[in-house]
Amino acid sequence: MGEYVAGLDQLRLDDADRAGGKGANLGELVAAKLPVPPGFVLLRDCYRKVVGQGRHAAALRALHGGALQAAAAGTPAEAQRLEYTCRQMRELVHDAVLDEPLRDAIVSAYHALGHNVSVAVRSSAIGEDGATASFAGMNITRTNVRGDDKLLAAVVDCWASLFTPRVLTYRARRELTEPPEMAVVVQKMVAARVSGVAFTADPATGRRDRLVIEAAHGQGEVVVSGATAPDTYLVDAAGPALLATHPGHQTYAIVPGPDGDRRVELAATETNSPVLDESEVLTVARLALQTQQHYGGRPQDVEWAFDDTEPWLVQSRPITTLPDQPHEQATATDTGSVLLRGLAAAPGRAVGAVRVLRSPEQGHTLRDGEILVAPMTNPDWLPTITRAAALVTDSGGMTCHAAIVAREIGVPCVVGTRSATTTLTDSQAVMVDGSAGLVGATDAAAVNEAAAARISLTERPAASDTGTRTTPSEITGTRIYVNLALPEVAERVAATADTDGVGLLRAETLLTRALGGRHPRDLIARGEQHTFVDAMTESLSRIATAFAPRPVVYRATDLRSNEFRALAGGTAYEPDERNPMIGYRGCYRYVREPELFRLELAALHRVREHTPNLHLMVPFVRTYWELEDCLALIDASPLGHDRALHRWVMAEVPSVLYRLPEYVGLGIDGVSIGSNDLTQLILGVDRDSEQCADLFDESDPAVLDAIARIITTARSLGITSSLCGQAPSTHPEFAEHLVRMGITSISVTPDAVTPTRRAVAAAERRILLER
Repeated sequence: MGEYVAGLDQLRLDDADRAGGKGANLGELVAAKLPVPPGFVLLRDCYRKVVGQGRHAAALRALHGGALQAAAAGTPAEAQRLEYTCRQMRELVHDAVLDEPLRDAIVSAYHALGHNVSVAVRSSAIGEDGATASFAGMNITRTNVRGDDKLLAAVVDCWASLFTPRVLTYRARRELTEPPEMAVVVQKMVAARVSGVAFTADPATGRRDRLVIEAAHGQGEVVVSGATAPDTYLVDAAGPALLATHPGHQTYAIVPGPDGDRRVELAATETNSPVLDESEVLTVARLALQTQQHYGGRPQDVEWAFDDTEPWLVQSRPITTLPDQPHEQATATDTGSVLLRGLAAAPGRAVGAVRVLRSPEQGHTLRDGEILVAPMTNPDWLPTITRAAALVTDSGGMTCHAAIVAREIGVPCVVGTRSATTTLTDSQAVMVDGSAGLVGATDAAAVNEAAAARISLTERPAASDTGTRTTPSEITGTRIYVNLALPEVAERVAATADTDGVGLLRAETLLTRALGGRHPRDLIARGEQHTFVDAMTESLSRIATAFAPRPVVYRATDLRSNEFRALAGGTAYEPDERNPMIGYRGCYRYVREPELFRLELAALHRVREHTPNLHLMVPFVRTYWELEDCLALIDASPLGHDRALHRWVMAEVPSVLYRLPEYVGLGIDGVSIGSNDLTQLILGVDRDSEQCADLFDESDPAVLDAIARIITTARSLGITSSLCGQAPSTHPEFAEHLVRMGITSISVTPDAVTPTRRAVAAAERRILLER
């Protein structure tokens, strides 16, 4: 059963695709001979066998597509649909069956840890705890689990936690559209006297010569959940030497109980005394620095614990939110009268009106641009945090959920103020300084000025904003574009220097929002076309304005029939196809049912009247005649007279290898390679098939040859060529392959822009040196 269960000593970082980030990182710590509690991992294939290929697999996949659309839409109506769909998916997972051989393999690995020992059962989702996405607290962990049946139940609980509204919202916002998969770590529990987290670089300032260590009594959940304000220690990495101590405030601890976790109140002597003495602080610092050294000097976020006799490391992951340029800790120079002090958890300043909320269910009352004040946050708060101008919490430390998420999405944050929810009141005007850890008083005029600045950012001509973009980290001849789907993400990403424009603006999320979750035929039948065009125009204008004059290439709707069926009223209009991946979609659908496409063209025309950097891409083009008919629809629309409009096609179907010269003859001036669909159709592998996942390989020689032929043809015909996919960011050799072919641009997700630019720059330098 080695394909399903592996000991920690059998895993390395290269196993992250089957053991998840948490499992792979633990394997690395064991290989580095660091003190790690013994344990094992239920690998991804275990999840695939029981859930991904189990009796409910088809139903789960169908529900997942609709849930992801609802999560991306973010409307109150869609939130209700998301909650209901997620509940259905979790019920299906809990109804899955572990066969007898698999149960025996798991139980045998558990018994090898000792007789009826207490273990932690921890989710290790594929893609979790990586260099670009933290998934902070998204999936569950069960601690102090004892006994065979309870262990197996905890494993299934971990799997089911993949399908919660907070997880799908996080994945939708990071444009992770593939069905999730999970490995599960089972590790012998440490009877933690004290525990916490160590950063080997200061996450608030980016300084690599400083460590930040947080500590609390008992198990570490109170630290990462933000349930308490931990003690914080600043350490000079050169010694290491303790530089400063910031006392926290902890009134209770989580400890092992007879039937799981138990909460105990702390005595006054424990509450008022430091959690760690100086020697223990330096012991943690040395272990964290050894971990960083093992990872080649890359800054790490390390979880640790002390039992009665010795220290243990229970997790390490790359720091996902470290600023590229270190800076000194800010001071309160113009924060006005200081109302509150806390920890500087996420840098930046914001001015706004306070909104005090006690639970994520109240999130709908937060207005855009307000300051969110909460006792603490957990992953259920994510949709609300993304709309806040800044975040302030009563409790928490540098490694709590609020701090990690705020840094990841760029929201200024102050945590551990102890009394924000009682000191501050709704509508009060404040300035939050996330770099200094201060909340200060301001006036209504400053709040109004900040609101006006936010409005002007989305309404003014984009060219006036171009001066705010700084020099890219690397100058490349190959353009580095970004794949996007949401206006709120676009406005943040547009300010980054490394982005040359948008190579793929997916229509699907914008369309679902504009339709209000309804099928387009239902909206058209009710005569509400203008509502759709207005909503699309607003979203597209925000994105095009943010990036202008850099190009934004809008890929028209490519919802497949099964995805259209998930919209309200969809079953009345959509065919029930056996294989929608190669069915009624893309260009052919525009020709057969042009009504929705015409509405998209109308919205594009309205936007281009003010921001002409927006262009059009036609997806899934199979034949010459359907493209010809599609272009005729464009010519007949208001866009038809706009000769400055760039017309792109997606290269997803192998027929483009032969038809590209004819497409150019029809007026196409750009081609974008959709590597996922192209790989699917060249190798004959359903990209969503778990059974055939090992066959799906974008670097297969046949796929690389097809990509090379498309790029070479594009160059010879004088049109631009691009590739939309993550492979160039994760595989530098693939990026170099594309550069050598002469590709014009590469388009990746926002978190991959900078690594892709660096990989491309290195490839371009090698080619120049060779020549």
